[in-house]
Amino acid sequence: MAALEPRDTDVADTAPPVPSDDATGVLARPYRALTIGIVSVVLLIAFEATAVGTAMPVAARELDGLSLYAFAFSGYFTTSLFGMVLAGQWSDRNGPLASLTCGIAAFAAGLLLSGTAGAMWLFILGRAVQGLGGGLVIVALYVVVSRAYPERLRPAMMAAFAACWVVPTVVGPLASGAVTEQLGWRWVFIGIPVLVVFPLALALPQIRRRAGGPATEAVAAPFDGRRIRLALGISLGAGLLQYAAQDLRWVSLVPGVAGVALLVPAVLGLLPHGTWRAARGLPSVVLLRGVAAGAFISAESFIPLMLVTQRGLSPTLAGFSLAAAGGTWALGSYVQSRPRLEPYRERLMTLGMLIVAVAIVTAPSVLIHAVPVWTVAVAWGFGCFGMGLVISSTSVLLLSLSAPEEAGANSAALQISDGLSNVLLLAAGGAAFAALGGGTVAHTATGTTAGGSHPAAFAVVFLPMAGVALVGAWVTTRLRTESR
Repeated sequence: MAALEPRDTDVADTAPPVPSDDATGVLARPYRALTIGIVSVVLLIAFEATAVGTAMPVAARELDGLSLYAFAFSGYFTTSLFGMVLAGQWSDRNGPLASLTCGIAAFAAGLLLSGTAGAMWLFILGRAVQGLGGGLVIVALYVVVSRAYPERLRPAMMAAFAACWVVPTVVGPLASGAVTEQLGWRWVFIGIPVLVVFPLALALPQIRRRAGGPATEAVAAPFDGRRIRLALGISLGAGLLQYAAQDLRWVSLVPGVAGVALLVPAVLGLLPHGTWRAARGLPSVVLLRGVAAGAFISAESFIPLMLVTQRGLSPTLAGFSLAAAGGTWALGSYVQSRPRLEPYRERLMTLGMLIVAVAIVTAPSVLIHAVPVWTVAVAWGFGCFGMGLVISSTSVLLLSLSAPEEAGANSAALQISDGLSNVLLLAAGGAAFAALGGGTVAHTATGTTAGGSHPAAFAVVFLPMAGVALVGAWVTTRLRTESR
């Protein structure tokens, strides 16, 4: 998939026309119903994502499945990778409407299956169905933005998607905790599907009118069987690697090697040619998404544990140390959406990655007890601002560099890079953490302070991730082709 020159819109002459955008925004009359509908869908998905983490330990304990706890998360991830590839092909050939509708249906069905599960294996199966739906939805939404909005409005839509995570980041865990305590954990899963009906009723007619059908008049081609097989390979390979990383024994080398053998050809086949060598244009955009997301999320995953076990904070206070993250992330996304800053987008992204690197390297300073604990909250607030600049910008650049008939496949590649880098860097960080004695700490995240675990177990996670973020800063210099 060769990167194309940016254009006024990515919609082919034969695609459904978009309305005139003179002096209009994403909430102007021609776009209002569509914008409110799809943003509401993202908002509900964000609430679900932030709420499930709170209810999950209670669910696993009640279902007598603590030993399978990690698979409730990995099950979602592995099937979402397959869903992303499937959605990319489906949207490019038939439009995003069917992918989005089926994705929402699968997402809701997975929530209901998990919420009514009587055994842990059924709960995990529900999470897997939910992950398939999530993969279908996220790629379809990108294609909707590509087809239904002119290029100048796409940064604002990416900012709106980022803003959807602000309130859920703060309110989601509290609301989930209250529902879990008062009504039971099952209602955290069962309640959300009902809320999706209204935004879908708003959005689906608009999507059908403005983004339905294939991108060209040509008869839709059949699904690419090779890409489907690669998608299955990447899902199975990621699952095997996660399993191996959770069980650091020699016997785990077998699933680990098998996972790598499946992942390498699948990744090379599904991502744009030249991604791993940071070829200019689209490949570097896709690579940057993975580098930024993987470094930041992998580091963030260890912050609450570090604060609880090394500084004695309660889990609630440790979680609130990241509460500002959603707001500053949305602020960074808003800044990148300003039209006057469009000529400086690549420089903003370089600045964003440098801010992320500084935030990651600053966080473990609280291992020194003389450093105030609030240092983490401040550093992570700045880091999330940098991520807002970078992540939304990668989405904007990807759509501008994609032909209409490739928007789905390229959006899928972006999401695969994001998700796969998360699991690979988390697995690497977790293995290094355990190797330096972090395994003794990992079992004490119950509100008490661990004694005897060396701080190096945390430092060995954060410092390499800061180095990965610096690599991302270099990748930002390769986002445009030489001709630009």
